[in-house]
Amino acid sequence: MSNISPLAHVDPDARIGNDVTIHPFAFISKNTVIGDGTIIYPYVSVLNGARIGCRSKIYNGAIIAAEPQDFRWNGEPSFCYVGDETTIREHTILNRGITAEGGTRVGNKCFVMAESHIMHDAVVEDTCVIGNGAQVSPYAHINSYTILAGNALIHPRSDIGSWVMVKGGCRISGNVPPFTVMAHNPVAYCGVNAMIMRHSKHFGDKSEDIIDDIARCYRHIYESGTSVFNALKRIEHDIPECPERDMIVDFIRSHDLNIVALPARNDLID
Repeated sequence: MSNISPLAHVDPDARIGNDVTIHPFAFISKNTVIGDGTIIYPYVSVLNGARIGCRSKIYNGAIIAAEPQDFRWNGEPSFCYVGDETTIREHTILNRGITAEGGTRVGNKCFVMAESHIMHDAVVEDTCVIGNGAQVSPYAHINSYTILAGNALIHPRSDIGSWVMVKGGCRISGNVPPFTVMAHNPVAYCGVNAMIMRHSKHFGDKSEDIIDDIARCYRHIYESGTSVFNALKRIEHDIPECPERDMIVDFIRSHDLNIVALPARNDLID
């Protein structure tokens, strides 16, 4: 049994799960799905194409599945997906995709802070934090366990690896390899995201050894003065094989060695 205020607008076509709470003055459009146990606070707009998971919370003034801000979209059916146990704070905007395939996606257990904007066809994977006023541009990909601090700006088609910290106000136009901290404008590599990794149960008792190996990887990439091509060869020779090392190497190779914050001399393959 759901608790739906008589002062909310809920379209008869909307599919509402069990134990959903919809507060006064919320607007739930047709062609929407809201999963079990989700809470929709006052003045939230859940628009055509929204697919919201279970036990999520959508706070006052947020807009889910707003029409995409793209001249290529001509009213075709499209979607915006929000996972389970995700929090969307006040006045956040999530645009839906521009085609029926793909769509905008925010994963499970994410925390999307106030006045942020996730644009059409962007993907935010599980357990990410999107800071106040941050903007995630079309087709950008934010991998799991990543944090974007307040007012960070992620440009279109950028790929941000897992366990990354992008500091406040930083602009990213490109690919950020996993486990790094990026800051400033223009963007600069500021070390390994060690503090978050130490506080996570994901790495267990081996966190310090893992952090040390990751730091050694990035010394080769960002501080050795050699090309990225040679840095990857050195990493594979010097650092024992482990999942984290392989994540770094695979990410960089899959993006044709094109990552952000490289010194100018590292832009070419030796």
